[in-house]
Amino acid sequence: MDRIGAERSKHVATAHLELTDAQNEALRKLAQRTGKTENQLLREAVDQFLGKPARDNRLALLHQARGMWKDRTDLPDFEQLRAELDRLG
Repeated sequence: MDRIGAERSKHVATAHLELTDAQNEALRKLAQRTGKTENQLLREAVDQFLGKPARDNRLALLHQARGMWKDRTDLPDFEQLRAELDRLG
């Protein structure tokens, strides 16, 4: 079974999508350049969009990361670094 046939064998839902003429033309050209179908490109775009963490999740991750470098001794002193950059800029 080829790659496209394998994709079709997966359960998929159909969605109606309205594109501007410019978007449709750009999508068509991108499909030609990449050798992918327009549907493949659209699915990849949706996956990429949905895969990005939501704002709330991103904020939670930032809170978890807070202080992770506090015990590091190999990092430059922030105040000295900032003063040096202020002198240069």
